[in-house]
Amino acid sequence: MMPRTSVVPGAGGDPEAPSDGDAVRPAHPAGGGSNGDGEAPPEVRYRGWKAMPFVIGNETFEKLGSIGTAANLMVYLTSVFHMTNFGAAMALNVFTGTTNLATVLGAFASDLYLGRYATVGVGCVATLIGMVILTLTAGVPALHPPPCAGADVECRGATRGQLAVLSLAFAFIVAGAGGVRPCSLPFGADQFDPRTESGRRGINSFFNWYYFTFTIAVCGSSTAIIYVQSNVSWWLGFAIPAGLMLASCAVFFAGARLYVRVRPEGSPFAGVLRVAVAAFHKRRAPAPEDPAASLFRTRHASSLVARLPYTDQFRFLDKAAVVVSKSEVDDAAAGGRPRDPWRLCSLQQVEETKCILRVLPVWATCIVYYVAFAQTNTYVVLQAQQSDRRVGGGGGFEVPPASFTIFPMLALAVWIPFYDRLVVPWLRGVTGREEGVTLLQRMGVGMALSVAAMLLSAMAEQRRRDLAIVHAAENGGSLSRNRVSPASAFWLVPQLAALGVSEAFNQVSQMEFYYKQLPENMRSVAASLLFTGLALSSYLSGMLITAVHRATSDAAHGDYGWLAEDLNRGRLDCFYLLVGFVGTVNFFVFLACAKWYRYKAMDDQEEDGDGIDQWLPRSVVGGDVDD
Repeated sequence: MMPRTSVVPGAGGDPEAPSDGDAVRPAHPAGGGSNGDGEAPPEVRYRGWKAMPFVIGNETFEKLGSIGTAANLMVYLTSVFHMTNFGAAMALNVFTGTTNLATVLGAFASDLYLGRYATVGVGCVATLIGMVILTLTAGVPALHPPPCAGADVECRGATRGQLAVLSLAFAFIVAGAGGVRPCSLPFGADQFDPRTESGRRGINSFFNWYYFTFTIAVCGSSTAIIYVQSNVSWWLGFAIPAGLMLASCAVFFAGARLYVRVRPEGSPFAGVLRVAVAAFHKRRAPAPEDPAASLFRTRHASSLVARLPYTDQFRFLDKAAVVVSKSEVDDAAAGGRPRDPWRLCSLQQVEETKCILRVLPVWATCIVYYVAFAQTNTYVVLQAQQSDRRVGGGGGFEVPPASFTIFPMLALAVWIPFYDRLVVPWLRGVTGREEGVTLLQRMGVGMALSVAAMLLSAMAEQRRRDLAIVHAAENGGSLSRNRVSPASAFWLVPQLAALGVSEAFNQVSQMEFYYKQLPENMRSVAASLLFTGLALSSYLSGMLITAVHRATSDAAHGDYGWLAEDLNRGRLDCFYLLVGFVGTVNFFVFLACAKWYRYKAMDDQEEDGDGIDQWLPRSVVGGDVDD
């Protein structure tokens, strides 16, 4: 007989809200407390690694399916739906950006209503439906334009109905990603008891396995699945990811009775909003002379959340924790909590709000940083398509254009163990820090490498284009009949490898930065911050592409612009230099933000007691504050 599903109260939500027992206690609370209804809370049984085959299996199949679908969309839109390069790049940027932005809605739905288990389950089903519809657009002739009649004949574009079906497929995939991406990692960590040594080791191992399966999924999707799509058939190439997604759903729901499910308890942004409202109401209250000792303190509802010490940044928010009258606080028998949480907040809530405000400038610079990565699924694929992709001479195997996106992940997979085993010990001896260098320093190195990658991209594109022009002249043909350059597509590998190492420094450090610098009850926010940055960078890349296309092209005079339909007639190298220049400016802005930033500390003082005299500030400002 299968064990019962364990359900525990959530550790998130309003930091000052009362909680029905301890969020992660495997047995009854101390003192034999109840859940508020007179019944003892059920025992929580953490299954740990027994649940991991289902969680990691679901994650592996889901990533194989979703990445296998998205990796080759640029070629699919241009070759099957006959979109222009510019139109396909814009559509793909919007799709990628919306997919990542949907994770914010998914995180809110998980925290407020559904919980992580239900959000991941709904997301998997939605993704499966989207992939099935996308497969139908490739397999049913009525759902895509007819093939081109010839090289000199203009291809028929897609009808409104065909584009509507394609958009419907994308909409389901976006909704599915919004549920799976922000919740799958925290849901897996929920299966381990964080209060035990074995549980903490299990969480660390789970994170390693998570990224390992992600690497395997990228490699498999960027090779085998893309090969089937490019050389066998598109419908089969999309049917395989759809089948893998079906397996992902089956594996996930097969382990349903083993999972620990954390109940939703509201978004942590509620506390942030309360701090803003309370600080505004008390804007005329005099500032305390000793804020660290005078501001209102109380216990946090969850034992998982570490107390934060007072910091002197954003001091205008301190007034939210100023007690102007004893009537603002319940007596000790009632728990010593604020009577109106919109008028009085605790120092903990104020400092949690400050943590978010401190992170935001760093997060904003990472949006611009990701613009360089947005080109790997668009113009890098087009570069490979107009280069010599053969391996082993003239009659050798031809690598599909989208398969070149595997090189950043391969570089990341090779660099991480090298960095961890050799570079970090050396840096530890130089700097005396356990981690070698700080998280912000690692992120800065990643940004500098992305600028170098754009310079390499410009050099590789200039060489590819020059050889194409020379090849066309030597063969007495026009560029339109000799679009493929004799330059090897493998000249793109250095720039892609540089982007991969840059990602190892910045994106991996960025995720760790959000997880460590935001309070424990905001971990879902930490996950959504990364994906929101990716989303906004896709939109920013689309805006940049549109601006460059409009500024540099003049169809009336035969000027195709930097981003011409035929790359041999454009100046993609200039576009890469522009992205590199923007990245350079952003790098110096990041340095200023990093110098200003203060890392989160923990309050080493003992917990206050429950008595009113324990939390009452040493000085209470007299009088009421006008609204």
